[in-house]
Amino acid sequence: MSTATVNVETRGAVAIVTLNRPAQSNTLSLQMGMDLLAAAMTCARSAAVRAVVLCGAGKNFCLGGDLRGISNKSGAEAHLRELTSYLHAAISLFVRMDPPVIAAVRGTAAGAGIGLVAMADLVVAGEGAKFNLAYTGVGLTCDAGNSFLLPRAIGLRRAMELILLNRTLSATEAMNWGLINRVVGDGEVPDEAFALAEKIAAGPTRAFGKVKRLLAQSQGALESQMVLEAETIASQAASAEGAEGIAAFLAKRKPVFP
Repeated sequence: MSTATVNVETRGAVAIVTLNRPAQSNTLSLQMGMDLLAAAMTCARSAAVRAVVLCGAGKNFCLGGDLRGISNKSGAEAHLRELTSYLHAAISLFVRMDPPVIAAVRGTAAGAGIGLVAMADLVVAGEGAKFNLAYTGVGLTCDAGNSFLLPRAIGLRRAMELILLNRTLSATEAMNWGLINRVVGDGEVPDEAFALAEKIAAGPTRAFGKVKRLLAQSQGALESQMVLEAETIASQAASAEGAEGIAAFLAKRKPVFP
């Protein structure tokens, strides 16, 4: 399947889902949210798909939400509510579908891109990869399941450090903190992720799926938390802080929060 912003290619029993806005560093537009949900549905519904690789076209994995697109909308709050409805539905499907999901990360993962990393079952990253939440730097709050998934992956204190200080993690730090599983050469990421997916695809897919759902259930209500995230980031985008943060980011200046 091929869409404007997300491609799905199958190689044997492995589906490769590629975020496909390389010129925009794969920032999440409304269309990409819709296309990502469609891609997740394709993977979840196909009995032939036994593992999924999620990657980004171009130099970066995903730099989060498309702030330029958000700023161009007359209603940033309504726009974010709609975008997160598609994005969060896609994440829920990836988390609960039978085929395990391997994130293949090159370049930078930021904002919602971190959520796409955290929701994956396994993560392979290039040695030059970087991870930055970025939300509070532009006066916004978490979405993409970050407030649920990140503390469970790396712990509450480390999650708060990333949120409050906007600290950037290197690939090695991200592995040491538990956010990712493997660090390889940047050029080796696609092959390493695909080889891992092929190995998993040869295993008991239905058992894998049941284990994924058991783990998700044991952690609490992901979907309820994402509803709260959507409400919070949408209202914050419409606030004076959110407006100033987004405007400063686009103008490449330091924000002055009211």
